[in-house]
Parts: sequence; structure tokens; C-alpha cells
Amino acid sequence: EVQLVESGGGSVQAGGSLRLSCTGSGLTFLASDMAWYRQAQRNPCERVSSIRTDGDTYYSDSVKGRFTISLDNAKNTVELQMNSLEPEDTAKYYCAADFPPDNMMTDGSCWNSFGYWGRGTQVTVSS
Repeated sequence: EVQLVESGGGSVQAGGSLRLSCTGSGLTFLASDMAWYRQAQRNPCERVSSIRTDGDTYYSDSVKGRFTISLDNAKNTVELQMNSLEPEDTAKYYCAADFPPDNMMTDGSCWNSFGYWGRGTQVTVSS
């Protein structure tokens, strides 16, 4: 059974930093396309960053230059370093492995029958 567990969320003031971690069991992250998504209240799920098996990375425009995704193969962990946090970054953040194409994320939620998903970790940024 594949399990993904996110950690590192919390409350921080604007301008601060957090580092999210996603640890997995049942699959090897090095062999999987990994992604971080987030969902704020009343907003659809958004892919904020991803890293593919070939090393290609993606960042949404809203986090580009502030967030960095990285893979720790030895620990089978994918991390998201979040700097210069803004109140607009407040959301529940989810880790996903073998994530689906964006056009398959049709119901707005951060879960899909395609791929593997964690339960999320809350990030709250106050102004």
C-alpha cells in the first residue's frame, strides 16, 4: 500500500518561511513524478510545484522565485521550501506521486483517482 504523509505546516507571519516534507512508503520517489498542490478555502486545487523523474521542475506563477522543490532520494522524501510567504499562500498543502495531468483535476479537490495523494498539511500565513 502506498502512503504519503506531509509534515511541516504551521502558522507564520508574512515574509516568513516554512519547509514542507512529504515522506512516502510503498513507492520510490526517484521513480515517480512528484508534486505539491494546495487548496485554499473556496478555491480549486492548484498545482504549485512538481518535479519529474527527469529532473524537470515546475512552479506556478504565484510561487515562482519563492518556493523550491527538492527530492531527497536517500530519505524518499520530497520537500517544498517556501520563502517570503504571503497571506495568499494560506492553504492546505498536499503531496502527490505520479500526479495526473492538470486537465484531469476537474472537480476542484486535491485528490484524484489517478496517482497517490497525502492527506495534507495546513499552512497559515498572517499579515
